[in-house]
Amino acid sequence: MKILQINTVYGKGSTGKIALGIHDCCKQQGHECISAYRYAEPKDGAFPDTITTSTWLDCHIHNRIVRYTNMQGCFSHICTARFLSKLSVYKPDVIHLHNLHGSFLNIPMLFRYIKKHRIPVVWTLHDCWAFTGHCPHFVMDRCDKWKEGCRHCPRIRSYPRLSLDLSSFMWTLKRKCFTGVENLTLVTPSEWLAGLVKQSFLKDYPVTVINNGIDLNIFRPVESSFRRDHGIGPHEYMLLGVAFGWGEQKGLDVFIRLARQLPEKYRIVLVGTDETVDKKLPENIISIHRTGSQQELAEIYSAADLFVNPTREDTYPTVNMEALACGTPVITFNTGGSPEIIDGSCGCVVDCDDVEGMMETIVCLGENKLSFSSSACLLRASGLSNAKCYKKYLDLYNSVSKNKIVDFPD
Repeated sequence: MKILQINTVYGKGSTGKIALGIHDCCKQQGHECISAYRYAEPKDGAFPDTITTSTWLDCHIHNRIVRYTNMQGCFSHICTARFLSKLSVYKPDVIHLHNLHGSFLNIPMLFRYIKKHRIPVVWTLHDCWAFTGHCPHFVMDRCDKWKEGCRHCPRIRSYPRLSLDLSSFMWTLKRKCFTGVENLTLVTPSEWLAGLVKQSFLKDYPVTVINNGIDLNIFRPVESSFRRDHGIGPHEYMLLGVAFGWGEQKGLDVFIRLARQLPEKYRIVLVGTDETVDKKLPENIISIHRTGSQQELAEIYSAADLFVNPTREDTYPTVNMEALACGTPVITFNTGGSPEIIDGSCGCVVDCDDVEGMMETIVCLGENKLSFSSSACLLRASGLSNAKCYKKYLDLYNSVSKNKIVDFPD
């Protein structure tokens, strides 16, 4: 079987690592696989069995136009035409789409090509972008315009910041492009996102849930000197938060409030911060800008007593899985797919924005009025292997390819 993956990036970031893992799994099982991504960066080097869809200059121009128009995926005509000509040579049995919102493809051209050649498609939705007129997330705005047609977008000034509100036009364009594909199966990493898809204009497609996974060879309980190195005593209770892009969406304000109101024995560590975030933090929060490797991150997870994730918008946060795999229980807000990762044996879920409830639960854990064993966390994490995730994708490829009707010209 010949599989083609398309994603913004490859080998880095959450979606890029998933694409790489699926690629390697396909090769190991004897399938052909090519992965396409926007452009190669000199520091990354060359990846085997990959092609680029664009160039840095083309993506830069595309992105600049998008910032003024909101017409994501409506440019890059020449680069996309060249890429589609490569597809005609490769002739994939299945196309697996990931993130398409990265100013690297002309989306109408891509979907016209897919419909014309009747190629089976698997599309993993890592967020909500595919069925909105602009944003990848909308929960914090309590917006449901995407169900009938976006307009007056409340996130026009947030990432990606736009000058014009063309959300209504883009919603209509996406509906036209994304519907009517003869053989398309949607995949979501969480039941929460699957539920939203079934309320959108994509509702007529089959939707299957394949949870993201992690590398359990890396994320596991390990010896750690982190507490000693950062002056956290054996009788202190270490609270850990990990995110990349700290802000209100990830609950930075919640950690600031916890730091100011919890007793001194509770020590907060935040990973993934930067100098801008540091200026907002109280002095009693330990700030770690970055880790040198995933192994180092596993050491920090292993050192923590509790992983705290007050995220307000998340599809299926990898950090929850990583914490559990290192034997650390999780407390999270009841938002998105975050609560799906834990159960009553390995963590707690509190209502979104119920900081008092989160604080009370943390204190109960710190005073041993409530406890979760490391073994229970590890048992829950044992089902979160990325190898299981990749195997499910291979099974899905086999399923959709049996019904394939591919019509490539000779």
